Amino acid sequence: MDLSALERRVVDAVDANELMADLEALVAIPSTGGSDAEHDVQAWCARRLAQLGANVDHWRMDLEELVARPDFPGQEVTRREAYGCVGRLGGSSGSSGSSGEGRPALVLCGHVDVVPPGNLDAWPDRDPWSLRVEGGAIAGRGTCDMKGGLAAIFGAVSALARAGVRLRRPLAVHAVVGEEDGGLGAFATLLRGHVGDACVIAEPTAGAIIPANAGSLTFQLDVPGQAAHGSTRTLGVSAIDKLSVLLAALRELEGHRNANPDPWLAHLDMPYPLSVGIVRAGDWASTVPDRALAEGRYGVRLGESVDAARREFEAVIARACAADPWLASHPARVQWPGGVFASGRLPEQHPLTAELSGTITALGGGAPAVLGAPYGSDLRLYIGAGVPTVQFGPGDIRYAHALDEHVSLAEMESAARAFALLALRRCGTE
Repeated sequence: MDLSALERRVVDAVDANELMADLEALVAIPSTGGSDAEHDVQAWCARRLAQLGANVDHWRMDLEELVARPDFPGQEVTRREAYGCVGRLGGSSGSSGSSGEGRPALVLCGHVDVVPPGNLDAWPDRDPWSLRVEGGAIAGRGTCDMKGGLAAIFGAVSALARAGVRLRRPLAVHAVVGEEDGGLGAFATLLRGHVGDACVIAEPTAGAIIPANAGSLTFQLDVPGQAAHGSTRTLGVSAIDKLSVLLAALRELEGHRNANPDPWLAHLDMPYPLSVGIVRAGDWASTVPDRALAEGRYGVRLGESVDAARREFEAVIARACAADPWLASHPARVQWPGGVFASGRLPEQHPLTAELSGTITALGGGAPAVLGAPYGSDLRLYIGAGVPTVQFGPGDIRYAHALDEHVSLAEMESAARAFALLALRRCGTE
């Protein structure tokens, strides 16, 4: 490894047992979006950062004020309260700072919220909140997305402290809520003034650096029909049948939008997926349903505005309705509930990608792939706030939200070493 004596001391200070202990504690808090456990895990993060010597800002958000903002990124769960948590180490110990030596040279960010576990009977011992170690895999809800990455961040901070490093410029750690359903936590954290010269979000990237994300929107189709007795179904109009007409049009739209993807996403078989996740129709088996509701996920192309993406979707639905005798006079209604994930990208020549790549290579790994990702994340909020941002962290997105969700200890150790070394190089020492 091409490392100085101090750099070698820092990366050697990453403690695997400590990583496991932090991950176990994080996973044991069932912090599904909108639950009280979101508050509990933020309180845990605040305590852990204080233990590591950070100056901690742990605050209750003004949800009413945030939701009323025109640029609010949306949310898909109901919250009565929510908390932010930021720790700062090194440099001046005052407020977040917006310029000069007081501004963090690096932000390490991780979200604490996880998706619900689903059918508990499908989990071993019906317990998604305890770690299961099988070979090199550490399984449990949130291990991959993204408490493994958060534990790696804490491991990096701990390694810096254990090695006796005093950073010349601040390193900031952002623990945020609400990433899964819109980005409330990152939005509130940035508005509070917690910014920096660069940011790495520890999302699972399978060893790659992700400097660009497509976006995504949640859509709802409300499709009318005409009720009739099932024995005389030809006297009615099935809303399910009419929904099928619209789904066929949307499948054509998906093909059109994926025909010439941005080069960042050309490695993907489907850069901008359009999928339906929820369908509700009918209330009696022998009644022709007079209403169908469908909700789904619609990919936003890199560089495309959210408004432009919505307009294209709505135009396709309007044309499909106009071409159908029933829907022409009883058109479906389109709504846009939930989170608003715009696309986001780091400028291709920005040095952050090369700096992180060089850090990973210096630790003995090969040069990491640099790829775009098809999912939305907090990256677009940080970049929108003027903070150059990439994603890099332990785990593979294929296992996020899955029943076999897992991360490996080796990946967590590698990520923690990379975070610690990047912080040391970006922040400098006194």
